[in-house]
Amino acid sequence: MAKKNTENSPKRADKPEVRLITENRKAKHKFEVLDTLECGLALVGSEVKSLRSGRISLDEAYGRVREGEVWLVGCDIPEYPQATIWNHEPKRPRKMLVHRRELHRFANQAHEKGLTLVPLKMYFNERGVAKVLLGLCRGKQLHDKRETIKKADVQRDLARMMRGRR
Repeated sequence: MAKKNTENSPKRADKPEVRLITENRKAKHKFEVLDTLECGLALVGSEVKSLRSGRISLDEAYGRVREGEVWLVGCDIPEYPQATIWNHEPKRPRKMLVHRRELHRFANQAHEKGLTLVPLKMYFNERGVAKVLLGLCRGKQLHDKRETIKKADVQRDLARMMRGRR
């Protein structure tokens, strides 16, 4: 049997593969992100299967601190059709796995300053574990949203002009 030529094959150790499941684009429009934290999730098997097929909605989700634990509330992971009787509840609250000192730091800031914990994106890390990027956010006013849109338009126009000059 012939051996595979490993010298010319691309190396995987250069860049860890992070597979994005979903991103909460509405959160970037509605909120100003002050700080972020990577959290794990306590999931059941049918939820992981549903995530691997890319079926999830973070639009109405938020983080809540209860009894010294962080919970992801309002996240919709639809049932996995092949799981039959072992399926999960689609909108159940899911426990987020966070280090204790990170929890205290984030929870104190959210409670004292009136900030919100918002999931920004969900992905599988290089080891295949589902992670959530949780943001400590402040709600934007209407004039802030308009200002952000204007800045994006200007950047887009500048990029278009630069492409036209080449």
